[in-house]
Amino acid sequence: MNIHVICGLVLGALFLCFQERVFPLDFNDSEDPEALAAALAERMTDEQALAQTFMLGWVGTTPSPLILDWIKERRIGGVKVFGWNTGNTLQLAETVGVFQTEALKDPMHIPLLVATDQEGGWIRHVKGSTSQTPGNMALGASGYARDAYWSGYYIGRELALLGINMNFAPVVDLYTNRNSVLIGPRSFGADPVQVGLLGTAFMKGQHEAGIIATAKHYPGHGDTDLDSHGVLPQMRSSFEMLWERELIPYRLMIKEGVIAIMTGHLAFPNTPAGKTPASLSSWFLLDMLRGKMGFQGVIITDDLMMNGASLSSGGLSFAAKQALLAGNDIIMFSITPYLYDPVWTRLITAMKQEPAFRDRVRDAARRIILVKLKYLRGEKAVPRIPDLKKVEASLPDPEGTAFFLDMAARSVTVVKGNEPETGILPLGPEKAGRVLLAGQYEDFFKIGKAAYPEAVSYRYAVTRGEDLAWQAQKADTVIFCLAKRDDLNVLKALKGLRKPVIVLSILSPVYLDEVLWVDGAIAVYSFASPSFIAGFSALLGRIPAEGTLPFPLDEPRWVPPHD
Repeated sequence: MNIHVICGLVLGALFLCFQERVFPLDFNDSEDPEALAAALAERMTDEQALAQTFMLGWVGTTPSPLILDWIKERRIGGVKVFGWNTGNTLQLAETVGVFQTEALKDPMHIPLLVATDQEGGWIRHVKGSTSQTPGNMALGASGYARDAYWSGYYIGRELALLGINMNFAPVVDLYTNRNSVLIGPRSFGADPVQVGLLGTAFMKGQHEAGIIATAKHYPGHGDTDLDSHGVLPQMRSSFEMLWERELIPYRLMIKEGVIAIMTGHLAFPNTPAGKTPASLSSWFLLDMLRGKMGFQGVIITDDLMMNGASLSSGGLSFAAKQALLAGNDIIMFSITPYLYDPVWTRLITAMKQEPAFRDRVRDAARRIILVKLKYLRGEKAVPRIPDLKKVEASLPDPEGTAFFLDMAARSVTVVKGNEPETGILPLGPEKAGRVLLAGQYEDFFKIGKAAYPEAVSYRYAVTRGEDLAWQAQKADTVIFCLAKRDDLNVLKALKGLRKPVIVLSILSPVYLDEVLWVDGAIAVYSFASPSFIAGFSALLGRIPAEGTLPFPLDEPRWVPPHD
């Protein structure tokens, strides 16, 4: 090699070094997001690109040393807030600030995605001083898209104060299987078009609050009574049925600009995916979601530590690699692995040795950075470092508190007891006489006593229905709080009491079709205090109960045929 060629190579290398030193790429550059995302991903090392795909939970209410190591040393792309992190709201905001401060020390200044599950109603991972809300099934009962929009907005506004910029909501699973223990009141209902419309409205409300909404659990978790945390549910639906039922909400939301979709650990043997979980299936994610449905946002796994994913793949590291190859962009873990756990070392080795896997990871990193560039910058963007004084002063959101009470009132549903001439409802204190309140929720007793000041409270044990029957002998009217199947055996002890029995159903009202003998039944859809207030207000006749059941009670329960 002659001296001129050597000098040229040296000068070229020096020019590139100078260019990178003088003109570093930065997340805050004003360049077009598409071009900047591609440039940032290209500039990254394999380790940096892979780290963008990791979203990790952590242990405790303060930053654990291990999660800080992943942020400082690996530069991971996101963290996930679980319920065990959120007892103290102010502490949570401070913790998020610590995480982002460390992440922004990276030369590219790429912030973290900070995600949680704040669906409303039953699932409220960020507790503390955030609002208690009536939830999705209440939105299905009221039927108003504007209620879904403002629910998403007010939930999102509270999350934004805490520095949380991504929410794994709305749930758009259909309430297809009435025995579902995982979905139940998390669903808007059984009608796919209504679920799609309400999910879209909820999503748009979150976007207005600056939150990245995530539709879940693709392609649909509502047609099973199994829980993918423990097993891999196998659904009998064909793709044709999925297309005309479970996938309708996703089809609507993709057209309306949903940013992120979470995949479920669910198998559909009657589709080309076979017994592979949809979350690990390239047919479901690349052929269908990306190809046929045209989704361009980021795809996120449900927790890969759930048995529905890890057991079917031979272990966590194998599931993580398969998830990325199948088309997921973010792989989520509820527990922080060690820095050199196989879930990292096996993936980084594969990037070095397998060009196709390396390209897939780099494409995922580009998609993640693009979403961050579009939604973590600008006027609506969630502050990266929360303002602790605003957190103290503004939670729960005062406007949201008023709205959620109104929304709960619009969702209350009278199932039985308001028949003309013969119905027992409304039931004022004088008509009720001596009231026995039977249940297990503190707000039920507190709000019930406000409605019926002379009422007696009885917190029953689910195995001692005979005790309740004895207590009921001293009452004129029994108001029973029905929440789950275990409550049914206790309630059935009151059959033949010859005194009015009124049921206040909370969560899913599916159990009401087994107690048609009661004199009155009102459905609300969560154990949040606004729902109890609305339910007792309807019992007293102070508000009209205009909600409708989001599914028919008399529909036969689906039973899988024998093989």
